Amino acid sequence: MRQRAARLLVPALLLALATTTAQAQGQPSRGEQALKYRKAVYQAIAWNFGPLSQMAQGKIPFDAREFEVRAGRVAALAPMLSESYSADSRDVAGSKARPELWTQRADFDAKMKDFVERSAALATVARGADAAKSKQAFLDTAATCKACHDKYKAD
Repeated sequence: MRQRAARLLVPALLLALATTTAQAQGQPSRGEQALKYRKAVYQAIAWNFGPLSQMAQGKIPFDAREFEVRAGRVAALAPMLSESYSADSRDVAGSKARPELWTQRADFDAKMKDFVERSAALATVARGADAAKSKQAFLDTAATCKACHDKYKAD
């Protein structure tokens, strides 16, 4: 009976030791994970937003297929941002969120919702392959980014 108990206890102790060691070695907190996720989503949006911006500004030729693909990606990524602004990410080092984001959360959430909706509209318009309409939809979407960044992002 003692040997059976020892065989069960040893793996449990090893698991507990491994968990404690991982935590002691600096496993990221939930807030740190949220910030890392947020930055990754923003990076992916920026990767796709860049060519859209260049096409909208006439810096590169308008490519309807490329515009549609990138607009679709932005629309898919935009809703992911909201979940990355969890309360436990509020005071995480490396965040560029201003304190006002947390104290004026309803306004921030409304701006984020506007970005999500405009991104979806951008993807819909882009499927029509109309350069003028696509460029305008991009500018409308970009304006939602600016509205939020101006108020809630530290430089």
